[in-house]
Amino acid sequence: MTTLTSILHDKISASFSSRLTFAEVMDQALYHPEYGYYGPGPRRIGRSGDFYTAVSVGPLYGRLLGKLALELKAEMGSPADFVIIEQAAHDGQLAEDILAAVDVPYFIVEPNPRYEDAQRQRLAHFEERVRWVASLADLPAVPAFYVCNELPDAMPVHLVRWDGAAWQELYVQREGDGLGFIPGPPSSEKLAAELKRLPVDLGEGYTTEVNLAALDWMAELAAAPFCGAVYVADYGFDEAELYSPERKTGTLRRYKGHQTDDRVLEDLGECDLTTHVNFTRLIEVAESAGMKLRTYELQGRFLGKLGLSVLAGLEGKTDTNTQALLRQYHSLTHPAFMGRLFRVLMLYKR
Repeated sequence: MTTLTSILHDKISASFSSRLTFAEVMDQALYHPEYGYYGPGPRRIGRSGDFYTAVSVGPLYGRLLGKLALELKAEMGSPADFVIIEQAAHDGQLAEDILAAVDVPYFIVEPNPRYEDAQRQRLAHFEERVRWVASLADLPAVPAFYVCNELPDAMPVHLVRWDGAAWQELYVQREGDGLGFIPGPPSSEKLAAELKRLPVDLGEGYTTEVNLAALDWMAELAAAPFCGAVYVADYGFDEAELYSPERKTGTLRRYKGHQTDDRVLEDLGECDLTTHVNFTRLIEVAESAGMKLRTYELQGRFLGKLGLSVLAGLEGKTDTNTQALLRQYHSLTHPAFMGRLFRVLMLYKR
């Protein structure tokens, strides 16, 4: 039993219904300040970590986003107060890659002091170009390019299951020294409203996730003071793909040592928990809050087009650095790697 499992046992015993929503469990498993997977500080990403991201592929990703930032700044009329904003900056690697490529002021939205300390250490050589705020609401009212790479997939989700007649929430209860699931009615009116949007022509036992936190985050993003362009990159699906009959166990998975499985109540705090993003709902919430869709497409297609000029500049070169950039481009864009798994959502924000 992990320390976090023991803490959850105590929380379950103290709760009125002797159970917790999976969203509560996932929140503790990922973000408990001492025993959560992410809480104590940035995790290693890449070959020596539990998973890869576009950032861990190499600096080309940041270079391309820096190029995009300058294009967007020009579209806005090159305002003098234009900034880049990043949320979920982790250890600051993407910020470093972007800042090395473009000379633009940079804001990082970071509520966790331990992450901010790590970011400050990595980015110290950029000095006054980088500033930190604790929340989206604390950002200045300036024209900006907002960047978010793999954030909503790590937000706590509610688990729900179709019983043949209705959607029920899956709660977590004690089972001996471990934890197990038990069905029940939705834990909130907000969840019940989302369940009414789900299909009902699925087989009994069909299980999926509802990410209320991601919907709240998108509404908060729409209300933030800045204006300009919003870039969200993550792995996910349209609703038609997400709720296909073949995906009967949902997308919730745990990651450890580049291995993945569905044993999501084991080794809590010692492994990553993640789900695919419902991009259809994110777009609906964004548009209902006044943002406009600019593009939504596969990462491979989006970065492939964005990187054409970079590739042209490498033509005929055979040095080691050029070969490294070509390998990074291939990893980011090829359908067999990150090109098809990840999606890019871009929005206009007034």
